[in-house]
Amino acid sequence: MLLRLTWVEIKLFVREPVTMVFTFILPLVFLFVLGGIFTNTPDLEGTAWRGVAPMDFYTPAYIGLVIASIGVIGLPVHLTGYRERGVLRRLRASPIPHWSIFGSQMIVSFMIAILGGILLTIVALLVYDVRLPESPALVIAAFVPSILMFSAVGILLGAILPTTRAAQGLGLILFIVMMLLSGCGPPPEMMTKAMQWVGDATPLRYVVGLLQDPWLGFGWNMPYFLIVTGIMVVASLLSVRFFRWE
Repeated sequence: MLLRLTWVEIKLFVREPVTMVFTFILPLVFLFVLGGIFTNTPDLEGTAWRGVAPMDFYTPAYIGLVIASIGVIGLPVHLTGYRERGVLRRLRASPIPHWSIFGSQMIVSFMIAILGGILLTIVALLVYDVRLPESPALVIAAFVPSILMFSAVGILLGAILPTTRAAQGLGLILFIVMMLLSGCGPPPEMMTKAMQWVGDATPLRYVVGLLQDPWLGFGWNMPYFLIVTGIMVVASLLSVRFFRWE
């Protein structure tokens, strides 16, 4: 049953152009834009991009952006659309276990995030000759809680937002704010204190740091891991409390 639901969810995902664009296209566009501005020449003074080449800095950050797009745009729009069309009500009344409904959403999120991350890495490697992860196992270990956290956030947004239009509007706002201020836009060192505070208040900031540290050779960021895990737990509990089937 879970595999059948997962296959159905995959087919539905590829039919949603907005989600496809924000997951696969926009991170590549932003990568090319910033690559055209900064190239891949390291900051010799070591004051920006954590002392590494710009595109080495941005590649793991944009993998985080792929994950975030699923959580703030893909899942909320998908779930609110289900509610508006009465699909959730029918699923609730069916003999399908409720855990398999949300489990299929998680599996699809993992699959899409993996594909988006691989595509981004290949393009960055071919175009900008970025460095590959220093600690691949730790990058994978960071990827898993990151996608789980944003999946929980996405389900929570889908639970509390009333309509698909509301989910799209709020999702776009969150996506843009996080893209600009969470480490995927200007280097944090170049932003004002207020901008840094806003960036630190977004979940993507911690996903970016969690992915960047092992990628760039800085090791495992335990404080960021605990923050990501905490957000995931809180979002999951709130989703259970506030999820509406109709």
